[in-house]
Amino acid sequence: MIDDVEELLEEIGFEPETSVLTHRQAQVLVLRERDVSQADIADALGTSRANVSSIEASARENVAKARETVAFAEALRAPVRVRVPEGTDLYDVPQLVYEACDEAGVKVDHSAPDLMKVVSDAAGNAISGRQVAASLTVSVTSEGVVQVRHQE
Repeated sequence: MIDDVEELLEEIGFEPETSVLTHRQAQVLVLRERDVSQADIADALGTSRANVSSIEASARENVAKARETVAFAEALRAPVRVRVPEGTDLYDVPQLVYEACDEAGVKVDHSAPDLMKVVSDAAGNAISGRQVAASLTVSVTSEGVVQVRHQE
């Protein structure tokens, strides 16, 4: 089992020196993605199930932080950033985004209903019904990719 993991890590180019994951975290994630139980992983790695659980939790937290860092960097260089204040009606968001995109000469490939769904899905609990419950920043890259950021 571990030999297969090492082969896969090599095949996909995992490099612990440049990754936010440790080698052990990568091993555990590979096995968990293959639906191997924590108990079986613990046996294979010669450790406890509790330790595997801790390693997996840390790995998933590191992956989430890495994704957030990438989203931040992409939002930072996006030519369109629209601040959507708390209390805004979700139905008003597409117009705000379209106007900002027009000013910046950026095309967004979403109809108003699609854009509302993208914003709502990405914002999670920052949207309550039709209302923006916590301020959002909607960014649009020069390629038209819409990103939504909010403070949890």
